[in-house]
Amino acid sequence: MLGALRRWRRERTLQRHRIDDDLWQQALRCFVFTRTLTDGEAGRLREIVTLFLASKSLSAAGGHQLTDAMRISIATQACILVLELGVEYYDGWVEVIVYPDEFIPEHTWTDEAGVVHHGRVPHMGQAWLHGPVILSWADVARAGEADGFNVVIHEFAHKLDMLNGDANGYPPLHRGMNRTQWRDVFSEAFERFSRKVRRHVYTEIDPYAAESPAEFFAVMSEAFFEIPDIVQTDYPDVYEQLRQFYRQDPLARLSRDAAAAGGQGHEG
Repeated sequence: MLGALRRWRRERTLQRHRIDDDLWQQALRCFVFTRTLTDGEAGRLREIVTLFLASKSLSAAGGHQLTDAMRISIATQACILVLELGVEYYDGWVEVIVYPDEFIPEHTWTDEAGVVHHGRVPHMGQAWLHGPVILSWADVARAGEADGFNVVIHEFAHKLDMLNGDANGYPPLHRGMNRTQWRDVFSEAFERFSRKVRRHVYTEIDPYAAESPAEFFAVMSEAFFEIPDIVQTDYPDVYEQLRQFYRQDPLARLSRDAAAAGGQGHEG
């Protein structure tokens, strides 16, 4: 009975909050990780995006104004992470706040000597435990360049990381995944990456990943969807763990798409 009621509510929500076809196709064309989806995957993503937009409050701040296209763009990027997991992974909070540009919250922290500091540091995005995701539209609008930088994916990866508490790079794993293996793979890769950053060795993956294990997971999630070939080449064990966690294989999609493109235009 409960299962039938949930299905009825889901179908009613999908019907009442249907996304405009043109805006949906526009969103799909924007990102490498959506352009390579199969029709079936794109259809499932559209449903998840619809349910996300119906259950979340996306609001503007700092004099910004959000259009339907902006909301769909943000939701599409957020929901690619849960394409094979379900929108329920984003339960427990409701608000996405979008500023026109970097925002500057005030922070208070205590250093190792016990001295309390106050400061204001610009941010492109933030994710709060049980609270909102905050985004800079100027940085959201940069997405689509397939360069490994995606603030929406980054902050929503933090949200997944927070499903079992504060973000620490160890999200709740699925049945069949080995937590010890995850810890060993990510710890070794984080240390190796951090050494490269300290030596100022160029990396196509955002050096911000060296800030902490939580940032390493979020940045690697960005790269996993945006530049999967780089992650698989440089950190194949990390790629495999992310493939299992997200239950997706972006590199296989890219390869399939490239093969399909290569098979066209060779007649005669």
